[in-house]
Amino acid sequence: MMNKTSMIYVHIPFCVKKCDYCDFTSFVCDEDTKSRYFESLFKQIDTESESVGKLPIDSVFIGGGTPSCVNEKYIYKLSEKLKDRFDVKGGAEFTIECNPGSVTKEKLSVYKEAGINRISIGLQSTDNSELKLLSRVHDYEGFLRTYDLVRGAGFGNVNIDIMSALPTQTRSSYKKTLECVVSLKPEHISAYSLIVEEGTPFYERYKDGKGLPGEDVDREMYHDTKAFLKENGYERYEISNYAKTGFEFKHNTGYWTRKPYLGFGLAAASFFNEERSTMHSDLRRYIEGDHEKEVEKISKEDAMAEFMFLGLRLTKGVSKKAFEEVFSLCIYDVYGKEIEELTKEGLIIDGKEVLYLTDFGLDVSNVAMAKFLK
Repeated sequence: MMNKTSMIYVHIPFCVKKCDYCDFTSFVCDEDTKSRYFESLFKQIDTESESVGKLPIDSVFIGGGTPSCVNEKYIYKLSEKLKDRFDVKGGAEFTIECNPGSVTKEKLSVYKEAGINRISIGLQSTDNSELKLLSRVHDYEGFLRTYDLVRGAGFGNVNIDIMSALPTQTRSSYKKTLECVVSLKPEHISAYSLIVEEGTPFYERYKDGKGLPGEDVDREMYHDTKAFLKENGYERYEISNYAKTGFEFKHNTGYWTRKPYLGFGLAAASFFNEERSTMHSDLRRYIEGDHEKEVEKISKEDAMAEFMFLGLRLTKGVSKKAFEEVFSLCIYDVYGKEIEELTKEGLIIDGKEVLYLTDFGLDVSNVAMAKFLK
């Protein structure tokens, strides 16, 4: 089963301020550095497009960092470059990440002109004290102004990111965030639990867990998310993602189904021809034109494992027929024992055509997915 289209991810590693919990590759930089970065980015796109040809593309995602913090002229030129070098299909999903306060009416107008049709806004919480502890540069009122601007500019496909298990957050304050976000009627909501990553200021502050909601409260928030969003018309289609019908995030769904994608920019990964390659994360080297990537050839065994543990992130599960088409093997010949064990444990449903995690299986998805890792 061959994918007829591919996807593109572009990493813009710039922020107004780096949040204390963030471990993504991002920096606060001057305008000259940003300009040189985009020059290098366009050269990378030129070079790599020559080797793969004018691929058909049905999803583009500009992430970061905070892509909306750079001058809109760079985003417009980036869009034109991608359309020139690739066959970006009409109707392709074209997403950009934005932070509250980082867009203007004029900037959004340029995004529209560039072909961007989906906006993802990083809210995280509607509680200003929680936002302050996260070291976010916006408050809830600033988010509302940005959301109004996005809607006023005519964007009809909007995602809002929220987070649970934050410092000082209670089940009650998290429910208020859920209620406020749902009242705005976005098409998509991404709801993540905070992970304290090593190497961040948060790790030094909270590595012992003190000051964070306990594991029991974290699970209660998780279940509150599922129940409340379902009650309000948001279907859970992936572990952390909920959407109105027809507004599932095609780009991330492509990752979970092992769809080919090209990554451009600092620290960006690509998955193409069963090869995964990742750009280095040295900003100085990159703007000087060093586009060397670390390349990993994916074995058939690893590809089969990925097919299973990535596909099971989706509530629709994995197709037995698709597995056989891709690998020319019956899924039970490869994972019969694992499927039997997970079924007995109540973590997986072995349906006629698909395998998918039960509600409990989704709750403890890491346990279920680990079965497929050798």
